[in-house]
Amino acid sequence: MNIVRIFNDREVDELIVLDITAASRGQRPKPDVLSDLASECFMPLCYGGGIRTTADMHELFTLGVEKVAVTTQAAIQPAIVDEAARTFGSQSIVVGIDVKKTFFGGKRVFTHGGKKATGFEPVAYAKEMESRGAGEILLNAIDRDGTMAGYDLDLIRSVTSAISIPVIACGGAGSLDNISSALQAGASAAAAGSLFSFAGSNRAVLISYPDRAEIDTVLNKSIAAS
Repeated sequence: MNIVRIFNDREVDELIVLDITAASRGQRPKPDVLSDLASECFMPLCYGGGIRTTADMHELFTLGVEKVAVTTQAAIQPAIVDEAARTFGSQSIVVGIDVKKTFFGGKRVFTHGGKKATGFEPVAYAKEMESRGAGEILLNAIDRDGTMAGYDLDLIRSVTSAISIPVIACGGAGSLDNISSALQAGASAAAAGSLFSFAGSNRAVLISYPDRAEIDTVLNKSIAAS
């Protein structure tokens, strides 16, 4: 809750809360926790983790969540994306695509917090999710998640060039220049966790967010490059 208040003060564009262990543990969304977060959050709130049915989504929307991110369940039961888009509108449905490099060097979609391979190729999978009604794609490069070594720009380019819905790049942000590069590669938005939570070589906890002038610089670089 304290972190949410800090991000409120920093005028963050959107907050994405992901319970990455919920699917592998068989857990569902926690209404009491999310209700508190939604009531404190002044920016749009997206939640993902443990969502299995449209009934789960409906409950989240009634709590004040504006978007739901479905990752594991979308791969297990793709029709849930169709049903959710029809029921709530595509603008509320985000499909998470967790991508990891395979032993042979290719990239495939994984579920259950990156623990289970699906065999799906990211571009083809993104196109299917778009056709089913997804309003956005949250594209996460698992191998780069938390590394602060930069986004997987090749992955971003390949997916964004194949679909027309917005893609949120995730995994690897270590600087504002990294964010600019992701936008130049075709992402409509960039998500970051460690970048806004840690500082220095010792990764001291420092909740931060760029000011409006810094954000405008990033956006202007992206526009100029395009």
